[in-house]
Amino acid sequence: MIEKLDQFEFHHVLDETPGNCIVLFTAPRCGSCRAMKLALGQVLAEERGWHVFEVDAERDLALVREFDVFHLPALFLYRDGAFHAPLQVSPVPADIILAVNQLASQEPAEAP
Repeated sequence: MIEKLDQFEFHHVLDETPGNCIVLFTAPRCGSCRAMKLALGQVLAEERGWHVFEVDAERDLALVREFDVFHLPALFLYRDGAFHAPLQVSPVPADIILAVNQLASQEPAEAP
């Protein structure tokens, strides 16, 4: 299940969520965002202990600015409560899993 996050609970929830967390910035009328949400839903069905959180980029402009989001969908990987890296991947479940596993094996990046 993809959970919605807003700017008021964003950092608190991610700080306390263990495992791989993918943050997806979307907009209601974004076709590419819908495709990515479908792919992430399939990933959640396959991967235990993974979490996906959705941020509405039209409503939460403070987070959009904080993460320098210019294109949608935008994805970011958090791991064990800490920012890990931006995630650039096609909306294909196998590609998402591979990209997350590769990034998770690297050192975390500095949070935006």
